[in-house]
Amino acid sequence: MKRRAAIIGTGHRAQMYTKALGARPHYDVALLADPSPTRIAHHNRLLGSLGGAEAAACDPSDFAAALRAHRIDEVVVTTVDATHHTYINTALEAGCRVVTEKPMTTDAEKCRSILDTLERTGGELSVGFNYRYNPAHEKVWQLLHDGAIGEIRSVHFEWLLDVRHGADYFRRWHREKQHSGGLLVHKSGHHFDLVNWWLGAAPSRVHAEGGLVFYGRDNGERTGLRRDYVRAHGSAEAAGDPYAIHLAADPNLTSLYTDAEAAGDSDYVRDRNVFGDAIDVEDDLSVLVRYDSGATMTYHLTAYSPWEGYRVMFNGTAGRLELEVEENTWQPPASGGSAGSSHGGIVMDRPGRTSILLRPLWEAPREIPYEWSAGSHGGGDLRMLKELFGPLGDGSDDGAAPAAGKGATARDGALALAVGVAGNSSLVSGLPVDTAHLW
Repeated sequence: MKRRAAIIGTGHRAQMYTKALGARPHYDVALLADPSPTRIAHHNRLLGSLGGAEAAACDPSDFAAALRAHRIDEVVVTTVDATHHTYINTALEAGCRVVTEKPMTTDAEKCRSILDTLERTGGELSVGFNYRYNPAHEKVWQLLHDGAIGEIRSVHFEWLLDVRHGADYFRRWHREKQHSGGLLVHKSGHHFDLVNWWLGAAPSRVHAEGGLVFYGRDNGERTGLRRDYVRAHGSAEAAGDPYAIHLAADPNLTSLYTDAEAAGDSDYVRDRNVFGDAIDVEDDLSVLVRYDSGATMTYHLTAYSPWEGYRVMFNGTAGRLELEVEENTWQPPASGGSAGSSHGGIVMDRPGRTSILLRPLWEAPREIPYEWSAGSHGGGDLRMLKELFGPLGDGSDDGAAPAAGKGATARDGALALAVGVAGNSSLVSGLPVDTAHLW
């Protein structure tokens, strides 16, 4: 019997789930929930292109009743981060299995409400940490858990977002901490989950420093990068701005956003000036984390780099393990008529090298091979979808199963959030913050 699924939040990222569920013969996408009928219609066209029937539509305010009326078994939550808890809890109360995009939520109070609802209902919640499914990350997990470098004592993790991808967090709701929790919650949650998973440990203390040093009006005026417009759409000043995204140049973005505005069913502005006002999230962040295993991590996120990728180094009692990933080696400026880049789910234009280097004590270093996988997020999206929802059934995604075979649970979501929430508190106080009291 087919599983009846609902997707709440029908923006850009939700397309991955609509396509994934619509392509699986054992699922029926029966309900789409969003304030915008235009965006729901876009997702129904995606379902139609896969041969599926049109899903019923509802406003989020009617979500609880719609779950019962349409006999929903599973719910995918892809709304604005700060609202995840509302729809996760509603779906759990309705007896549905829930999959939520990361982060699970944005603050400690909302996290506690989710954990309480799970305990009361006995429900099931999975968090979409797709980076766990990148084959390079799985190989690192395997090496560490096989004891390749002995006991892990410290980690250094540097993540770089290039000026195309990084800028996208400052065009939309992610630039407002009340909606996203800031980059320590929204973006770095990926990375904090990876380290928790790699170490098999929980964070216990966090100290963070950082600020808004590149984006925003003041920085744009100081560096001369700011152009005088509020949003790119319809603005002559934005035509040659390499930091702008041009919705009209991308039929997908037009259908989801400008068409919804034109129809009057959405006031969401997707293409704001990254050097504009009302930005209160940081773009340059340093974090020091202690874990219950005794290990420590130094972490840095830069959201305005010329190249995109990351370096992770583990120091252990028997050696050192180094992972380096060049997701995009450099970025040319977008032309005035190009779409630019939306964040998430993209395969970079100029990928470079991925290497895993093992440096045992008293031995020559050696590079460790791994099974490369194509696709967005290092192939992680397709592999995650297979574990969450099963195979497509046509053999096209029947590659190797994830090495660790472990999806992220609500506890994993909470532990990743603990670092970001404690980091945000530390940014305000200037002091280290223990995580135990957050939950």
